[in-house]
Amino acid sequence: MRASRRRFLKTCSLMSIAGAASPFALNLAAISAASAQTLPGYKALVCLFFYGGNDHTNTFIPYDLASYGEYSASRSSIAIPRDAALAANATGPVASQGGREFAFNPALTAFKTHWDAGRLAVVANVGPLVVPTTKAQYQNRSVPLPPKLFSHNDQQAVWQAYRPIGEGANIGWGGRIGDLLAGQNANALFTCISAGGSSVFLSGVNVLQYQVGSSGPTSISGISGTIYGSGTAASTAYRSLITGTSPNLIENELRVVTNRSITANQQLAAALPAASTLVPAIPANNNLASQLGVIARIIAARTTLGSNRQVFLVSIGGFDSHDFLLTQHAQQLTLVNNAVDAFYSWLVQLGVQNDVTLFTASDFGRTLTSNGDGSDHGWGSHHFVLGGSVVGRDVYGFFSPTVFGSSVDIGQGNLVPGIAVDQYAATFGRWLGVSDTDMPLVLPNIVNFSPRYVSLLP
Repeated sequence: MRASRRRFLKTCSLMSIAGAASPFALNLAAISAASAQTLPGYKALVCLFFYGGNDHTNTFIPYDLASYGEYSASRSSIAIPRDAALAANATGPVASQGGREFAFNPALTAFKTHWDAGRLAVVANVGPLVVPTTKAQYQNRSVPLPPKLFSHNDQQAVWQAYRPIGEGANIGWGGRIGDLLAGQNANALFTCISAGGSSVFLSGVNVLQYQVGSSGPTSISGISGTIYGSGTAASTAYRSLITGTSPNLIENELRVVTNRSITANQQLAAALPAASTLVPAIPANNNLASQLGVIARIIAARTTLGSNRQVFLVSIGGFDSHDFLLTQHAQQLTLVNNAVDAFYSWLVQLGVQNDVTLFTASDFGRTLTSNGDGSDHGWGSHHFVLGGSVVGRDVYGFFSPTVFGSSVDIGQGNLVPGIAVDQYAATFGRWLGVSDTDMPLVLPNIVNFSPRYVSLLP
């Protein structure tokens, strides 16, 4: 315990490399080289994660008469009526889907506006895969499958991790993108930032996940103010106490982390514009909007912070809709609609709407069949991508018929994904600046898929 910190960290590094084998070390070397690349301008990704497993079928709904008839017959008690609310949100014929029409959930009025403006796209039937998988291969278990399908914790981790190993994963593909591109930022700590709680998604090999609250960076009580009316003397002494060096290696490392956190907090707090500068104002009683508000303020501070490439996470729960689907799902989507619409307005206000891409993700999709008042855990799901650079007003991938027994239905209208999370993720990584050569460092299984990318971003 009295050994030097350098020796302690060196020993840990040797243990890590020994446990992960030499390819891991080679990857680190490649990451270091890639980080030195120079990329022009500013770009950012924002992952919006729906915790609980979003019911995709009632989020983006088949609308032409034939398709709606299939949907209504399959969903029975949880089908949304084909009335004026759906008509107002209808897409019109979509050529890539054979002229079929769709409609956004009645709560997603702003999503329809962004679709009409050509900056929002739908990616159909996305989900975790190890290799391309057919219905027959799934049923015969003749190809490797993601671990513990249909489990909340495991599938959240599989979606967010750079390799699908399930719960316990500690490196995410957002973090790996950060590893490669952090060299573009003056302070690497502001590369991967979460306003939606701790996540696997933003954890890298080198970069650290920096967490902020929905109102901004959270300071340690007593550091930022006065203690017992002592002016700055007591707070200065308190900081010295919790950040000073120690002969105990574990204690000393904790102090290093604490000092880094305090410094970053002060730097970010000084750079952030006030929330009141956002126009329109942050929607009230909407935590997701508050999360996106602090992300918008961090983006506004990008020049001061020296940030050129950033990856963010925001999140909203309440999507495990086994019951009360028609009411509770609409409530959650209303929050999403208002928050995302305000966020896009803030991007326009900042002049970065072409430089920021927001995409959705969730544990899994849900069954087509009704359990009476809701739906159950599924696999593939439809997702949204929004941004000024998005080639929008289109549905990418194959939007399967909403009938039982289709070519991708493995039971109860549960979909085998047609687009792997790896392909979805690689699309965003490439847009942000990760090269084709380096993409397997971010997503090792991407080599199993062709094409590697969804063609919705330049």
